[in-house]
Amino acid sequence: MITRRHFSTLAGVSMTSFLAPVMAQTSRPKTALVLGAGSARGFAHIGVIKAIEAAGIKPDLIVGASAGSVIGVFYAAGYTGQQMEDIAMKVRDADVIDQSNNSKRGLIAGAALQKLINTFVKDKPIESLKIPFIAIATNLKNGEAIQLKTGDTGQAVRASSSMPGIFLPTSINGTELVDGAISSPLPVAVARQMGAEVVIAVDVGSAPQNPNAAGIYEIIMQSFEIMGQAIAKLEGQKADVLIKPNVGAYSGSDFGNRAQLIAAGLTAGQRAVEQIRLAQNSVKKRK
Repeated sequence: MITRRHFSTLAGVSMTSFLAPVMAQTSRPKTALVLGAGSARGFAHIGVIKAIEAAGIKPDLIVGASAGSVIGVFYAAGYTGQQMEDIAMKVRDADVIDQSNNSKRGLIAGAALQKLINTFVKDKPIESLKIPFIAIATNLKNGEAIQLKTGDTGQAVRASSSMPGIFLPTSINGTELVDGAISSPLPVAVARQMGAEVVIAVDVGSAPQNPNAAGIYEIIMQSFEIMGQAIAKLEGQKADVLIKPNVGAYSGSDFGNRAQLIAAGLTAGQRAVEQIRLAQNSVKKRK
């Protein structure tokens, strides 16, 4: 079981100061949106966001791991679901892939992804985003889940998405960080730790669909999917509302099905709206 002691931060920010704007809102339960890992399947998060946005459901906190951090940071920065979809359909692989300089530690440097994120958030640090946001990464030395909630926004997302063997580890304050999916692919516990009363978790993981993973990227991706399934299932049980878009037909390594993945997320999000409202109303009644 994942408990508070499994999580640490490189940022030394207290829960009270971090969620001060949220604590000031007493009219409705503090609601967190947790976006899980899933590589290419992460595009489904955009569809879920479009659905809850249309229903008038607004999160007070966003927590993202790996692909979930990439989508989550756009939402935290103030982009609408439709704006995110437009960006997703325009961004090219070349915009986020920069080859490392003959390093044996990874194929992709990650600087391009960091630059892309910072460009879209206008170089604002994490603590200045419109919605409180936490990116989850993993300490390469000891496997500890690390909460990134202040500082360079693009660097935090880069760290959260640094899949070992594919991306070089990201160094922050002298600590080497890798993909958040390793330690916490669906970080519900972090949202609870930060005081969320209602947690909406979006799990875009799926059982491996590619029996013939030929290339190194496909093999690594499939290994991550196998590893992450059991952890995400345990983490998801702690959410008030668990949304699982029907993305099993799409490989996590195939970035060519963005429109279909977004559509799958939209459908799943629409189906979950009533459950989210029931969860929020339940907390209201207990207050």
